[in-house]
Amino acid sequence: MATVRTRSPRILPLGLASCALLLLAGNMHWLETPLTFIFPHAPNLLYDRSPFMSLLLEHLFLVLMSSGLAVAVGCCLGITVTRPAGRDFLPVADALASVGQTFPPVAVLALAVPMVGFGTEPTIIALFVYGLFPVLRNTVTGLEGVPEGMRDAARGMGMTQWQALSQVELRTAMPMIMAGVRTSVVINIGTATLGATIGAGGLGEPILAGLATRNPAFVLQGALVVGWLAVVVDGWLGLAQAALGEHAR
Repeated sequence: MATVRTRSPRILPLGLASCALLLLAGNMHWLETPLTFIFPHAPNLLYDRSPFMSLLLEHLFLVLMSSGLAVAVGCCLGITVTRPAGRDFLPVADALASVGQTFPPVAVLALAVPMVGFGTEPTIIALFVYGLFPVLRNTVTGLEGVPEGMRDAARGMGMTQWQALSQVELRTAMPMIMAGVRTSVVINIGTATLGATIGAGGLGEPILAGLATRNPAFVLQGALVVGWLAVVVDGWLGLAQAALGEHAR
């Protein structure tokens, strides 16, 4: 009961923020009056080439697809290189995780476009590659940080290697893994705006249109929804991370 009471004050504002995001995306005309005061000389205040709700759904699709792949592959790779059979590849995984975040996503987009063309596919590939490394790094760190005594206790109880991994190691490492997932998803929410440059849609469209036409009102609208989405998703993932941490104790 104490856990539920502790978590409920955070659930309520997150739920309200989520509902407010959906209301805003479906009613961007509410911003017309404040935008008039902020940008009195802008020729067009409201981006109307595509409904913001559609752009939000396109953005979420890009993030969910790429982040889902990144989590699945990153966790599998992290588990593989921390097992005895794959430990020889652990230095390679560490090097990839360290160097990967320095590789700009625009460069991945530029490499993916000639292979699969414009649109959604190269954007998902770029986001997958860019979001893979935080998950891989934290999975390796979490599994390597499991105390050896816990592994010995699992073996002493007669657990198989798979049982020890699923019931002891992953359970202990899950808060660290979830932190990597949280970082990966939030990064991808912001980075997915680049997909608009190659026709993938999403919330990068009004930002790109604003930059192309020198209309800061369009840029502000796109950036506001993207930033709000990142804060809301980070909040829900933070709750999940805290719950997993309590479960692991």
